[in-house]
Parts: sequence; structure tokens; C-alpha cells
Amino acid sequence: MISVLVVDAQPLQRFGFRMLLESTPDTEIVGEAENGAEAVRWTTELHPDVVLMDIRVPGVDGIEATRRIVAAGGRSRILLTTFDVDRYALAALRAGASGFLLKNIRPEELLAGIRAVAAGDAVIAPALTRRLLDAFADRLGDDLCGPVREDPRLDSLTGREREILVAIGHGLTNGEIAQRFTLAESTVKTHVGRVLAKIGARDRVQAVILAYDLRLTRPI
Repeated sequence: MISVLVVDAQPLQRFGFRMLLESTPDTEIVGEAENGAEAVRWTTELHPDVVLMDIRVPGVDGIEATRRIVAAGGRSRILLTTFDVDRYALAALRAGASGFLLKNIRPEELLAGIRAVAAGDAVIAPALTRRLLDAFADRLGDDLCGPVREDPRLDSLTGREREILVAIGHGLTNGEIAQRFTLAESTVKTHVGRVLAKIGARDRVQAVILAYDLRLTRPI
């Protein structure tokens, strides 16, 4: 059973999420919150598997709430909801969110996203991640220019693992990586898992952020 904390300022939105999650055999709502401060408090007390949180909740917003929840070191993973991929998206990913879902997606897509996050995956597809970061490249400015930055996390990677990290940064799926390097998908999956562990990334989204931060990946 996947436990979910729903965080949204709109009662009707919370009601809709509740109706959907309570009608699904493998999900349950363990709490609701109207703002980010409540989200942090309830996450600490309830330890939900997934925090489904509106990025624009009042007071402590979804980004700061995400940052605080992740910093606390709990097992709860953050899935942010929004009506559009806006200018706050990159900051939220940096804060430790496991991905984004638009509020107008189909119910089955929302449930699939919650299950993916609960299983330790990111719900932003690699190609969408690439487009998202490219869309915000102008906000990063000249920081993306220059040589690759030195970082101890890169030193821990083998040559192949570094290639895999670059490929992740370019938004390639496991299948596309397998094709590029003539590897079995199962082998790629193993490599990806090792890369995430070595660089300390919670999920694939955070690996893409690191690839951009260290200038391994540049906007296309």
C-alpha cells in the first residue's frame, strides 16, 4: 500500500485527489495539508511514501517545503503538481523533488506517477527532462559555459559510467543508451543504478541536474 500526503490549498482539488486515491486498491491518503508548513509537519509525523504537493501552496511554497522535507532525511519522496511547467520548475528539481505532474493529466497517469515515485523512480520522462532544462537554460546564463567542472563524484565513476551520466544528462532513455553503446538494457539499468549511487542522486532527474551543473551536458 502506497501512503500519500496530499498538499493543496484548494479543497476541491484535494477532494478530487482523495476520491481517486481512495478508490484505488494500492494507494491510501494518510493526511491532507493546505500549505507548505503543514506539509513539512505532517510529513515528519506521518512519514508518507509520497507527498503530492502543489508547487504554489501559500506561505511556505512547494519548493521550500520540498527543500525542508528532503533536508530532514526521511524516506518520503516529493511529487509536485502544477498547471504548467513554469519558472519555478528547475528550482524545485534542485530542491529534491522527484518530478512534476500537470494537474490536468488523466487519472491513470497520476496514479502511474505516484507508483513510480514510490518505487524510487522519477516521473519526468528523460526527453521531457531535457526539454525542461533546455527551456530554462537562458536562466542559467553563462554558468553553462566553460570547461567541465572538477568534482569528486566524477572521480568515483568508471569511464563507462561517466559516459552513461552524460547520456542521462542528454535525456536518453535506457533503450536509447543501450543502442548508442551497443549494450543490453539490463546492463544499462545496472550502470544507471551504480551512477546514481556514486553521485548521490535520489533519482534520474537529480542526475540530469548534476550533469548540467558540472557542464557535462549543454543545452541543445
